[in-house]
Amino acid sequence: MGIIQFIHTYEYIITLENLLEAWRDFVRGKRARKDVQEFELDLMSNIISLHKDLADRTYNHSSYQAFNISDPKPRNIHKASVRDRLVHRLLYRMLYTFFDRTFIPDSYSCRKGKGLHKAINQFRSYAYKASQNHTKTAWVLQCDIKKFFASIDQSILMCIIQRYIPDLDIRWLIAQIIESFHSTTHGKGLPLGNLTSQLLVNVYMNKLDQFVKNKLKAKFYIRYADDFIILSRDKKWLEEILSKISDFLWDDLRLQLHPDKILIRTIASGVDFLGWIHFPDHRVIRTSTRKRMFCNIESKRSQNETVQSYLGLLGHGNANKLRKQIEIDALGRCFQVEDPSAVPTYPQDDNFLN
Repeated sequence: MGIIQFIHTYEYIITLENLLEAWRDFVRGKRARKDVQEFELDLMSNIISLHKDLADRTYNHSSYQAFNISDPKPRNIHKASVRDRLVHRLLYRMLYTFFDRTFIPDSYSCRKGKGLHKAINQFRSYAYKASQNHTKTAWVLQCDIKKFFASIDQSILMCIIQRYIPDLDIRWLIAQIIESFHSTTHGKGLPLGNLTSQLLVNVYMNKLDQFVKNKLKAKFYIRYADDFIILSRDKKWLEEILSKISDFLWDDLRLQLHPDKILIRTIASGVDFLGWIHFPDHRVIRTSTRKRMFCNIESKRSQNETVQSYLGLLGHGNANKLRKQIEIDALGRCFQVEDPSAVPTYPQDDNFLN
């Protein structure tokens, strides 16, 4: 069976109609931002100018505004101009559905209908299956990629894209975005904050997903961004495939496993995965997550949405005492706590700049 290919042309993607649709998606919830307001003051002229540059292949991605956040670890974010982010949104709208069909079901980061909560629920399901309802000892291999976003090899990424997208001009536009940024080395890295980066890292890591599922035949595998786990009752097999995974990552993707974050442990001993400690019959929130939660609530005491968001998060585990503590603390600040099942849960992906 041959690889599926993207059938649309460059000319179809960059139409004024598609640019306007991309703008409508992009501007939602952002009209209060100064840079968005400035672009919107002369919206049609700006979009027509952008369309001309795209049609003439004279479009050049501008530089980024860099800043740091702690979420919870320090992260360097790069924010593109509104004009460039509109191009990101345009490409994302046109390419997401196509590439999403190529991904395995158990890739959960930055995908519609997936997300963090689906990933931790799938872990619970796989833990039951791997351990035969916790009647057998099951092991978990847990890995993390070292300096993930900064280590993406742009040449390898473009080679992967070339297999799926035959249109040279579409590939040219994607290359404009990819090559607009580099980390410590030219030709390396994708910027945290770009909407396109969320899709492109999944395109990149899909090679690993396919290798683990189709070559290693791992039945119980979950990946969320650069965190991934494999469950099995055979500890020796997990030890054997670890070296194969490490070799594949380096040989095919020029990525390395983080040496301090490779673990093989039993489910019964507790598995720290995606902010929760998972046990056979329950899960509890990680201590560092709990501390960060209270710091955020304290610093954003006027925002009821923050409290509601965390209550939604805690609804996915065994955290009744912690939920009551937050509710009491919130009520003490005159918050009106609503039904947490009716509000958005804890943010799952890096959508805050897009």
